[in-house]
Formats: sequence, structure tokens, C-alpha cells
Amino acid sequence: MTDGAVADTRPTKIVYVAEATAHGGRDGYVTSHDGQLDLRVAMPPALGGDGQGTNPEQLFAAGYSACFHSALVLVGRRAGYDLTGSTVAAKVGIGPNTQRGYGLAVALNVSLPLLDQERAAELVDAAHEVCPYSNATRGNVDVSILLS
Repeated sequence: MTDGAVADTRPTKIVYVAEATAHGGRDGYVTSHDGQLDLRVAMPPALGGDGQGTNPEQLFAAGYSACFHSALVLVGRRAGYDLTGSTVAAKVGIGPNTQRGYGLAVALNVSLPLLDQERAAELVDAAHEVCPYSNATRGNVDVSILLS
């Protein structure tokens, strides 16, 4: 897209809907409608909490890393590559922004032990275009990707 236009990454058809409810915000618990998720939520010590539960940033990191890894496996399989032993680790940071609110930053660490650096970089770029989390955050959240 050389004219500066932004690609429309919205779904053309919804094939799955996840449902979750927060009770008490960052100091309560979260549940999913199907009972698969039932977790205590607590502010981390760095934000003044007791850290005695998960937090939205950990949940986002888990979701993004799983989603990005699935996108990586998809594009790798299409290209005929063996991704045995591959992993994606995510770090999600939170901090104040210039708009009197808060923002996020994401760092993804991708390991593709069976591929050379050039092929790995090509697959990571392709996965970053396919992954719904990457598409949702593009232009809104700083996402850095490191190949290890």
C-alpha cells in the first residue's frame, strides 16, 4: 500500500466469539461464559497492588503470544517449514501516556531453532500480517519483535 492508506483488517465474518466478565476490575476476578476461565485479578506490586492474582497485562501477553505463535505455525506450514521447538514469549508493559491515560507496549521474543535468520525473519513478518492481535494493535501499540 504505497499511497499511505491503511489496510482494513476488520473481519468480514465472525466465526467465534469469546465472552468474559470482570468482577471488581483490577482487584476482583474474571470469568469466561463457558467456565474455562475463573481467575483472581490483582494489581501487580509495581502498580501498588499485592500481586496476589493475575492481571490484564499478563492475560494480554498470554493471548498475544499464543495467537502470534499460531499465526507463525500457519504461515510456516504454508511455506513448508518445520517449526518444531518454536516458541513465542510476550512482554506487555503498561505506563502513563501523554493523554492523561495509560498505554501499552509489547515485546515479542520469537525462537525458530530450525530456521536460519533470513527465513525466520520472513516468517515473522508474514505472521505479523496474519495475527489478529498484531492487526488490532498496529498503529496503537508499540510492538517490537526479537528473533532469538
